[in-house]
Amino acid sequence: MELGLYTDSVGDLPFEAALDLAASIGVRGIEIAAGGQSSAPHMRIDELLESTDRRTAFLDALRSRGLRIAALNCSAWPLHPLKGAEHRALILNTFRLAELLDVHKIVTMSGCPGDGSAATTVNWVWYPWPPEMVALSERQWDAAIPFWQELAGIARDHGIERLAFELHPLHLVYNVPTLLRMREAVGPIIGANVDPSHMFWQQMDPLAVIRTLGPAVHHVHLKDTQLVTDQVALAGVLDNRPFTDPSARAWIFRTIGRSHGREFWEPFVHALAAAGYDDVLSIENEDALQPAAEGVREAAAFIAPLLAR
Repeated sequence: MELGLYTDSVGDLPFEAALDLAASIGVRGIEIAAGGQSSAPHMRIDELLESTDRRTAFLDALRSRGLRIAALNCSAWPLHPLKGAEHRALILNTFRLAELLDVHKIVTMSGCPGDGSAATTVNWVWYPWPPEMVALSERQWDAAIPFWQELAGIARDHGIERLAFELHPLHLVYNVPTLLRMREAVGPIIGANVDPSHMFWQQMDPLAVIRTLGPAVHHVHLKDTQLVTDQVALAGVLDNRPFTDPSARAWIFRTIGRSHGREFWEPFVHALAAAGYDDVLSIENEDALQPAAEGVREAAAFIAPLLAR
């Protein structure tokens, strides 16, 4: 395993400054956003698809710093009732670019449909009641499985070996049972992007997730979450107050080590090794309580000794 960086963590930095930061903290594998939920601050996918010279310059900027592309990230809403077609096209273009850049892993999200032909946004079923919600969930899966069966075939045609779904609420694939359901239907190209931050607030055990998924662990994000005890007591973990005011939430994203210390992250690294994972641990920093570059440096300093061991 080696240290990676999802460059959206420092989206305010220019591309080459982000790469300089990555190299200075010991990163070897870079994860770069192509679009979707990201503004893609460090990659213009259309320009790279159109120009051999731009692709060469793009890769040279990484290689000259001892960096490689570990994954392209396309955090899309491919089943969205309004944005779905646009995001499907973006995912397909990401496959095309990955082949041109000799990248074999895409980090993405499964998506979630709406509740019918007149829907304007996703309708995520998180509670098995009333009965029509259960029926809606099954209809959504009936749409999602053939969608990803088709896209997985296209991905293979472009040399993609792994589609890593972030286990993220508001998407059909958000936990172990839903990941395994999609993987069984589509095949082993489907796997998980294991990001403990989303698991902490849902009261999932990331170590149990890794042990259960084994070879289905396709990618890893390094991000922490702090549960605010007095707010959890009042709002619970399904707190929908906005992220813009971290002081008024039951949980917030933090730099790794700020909430869970070495007692968690060292067994986390060991569990990944035992599962056979041998790729990047990609820093994804969304800590609103400290400057972005500072958080990335702190995360790298925290995890580096654990990776060395």
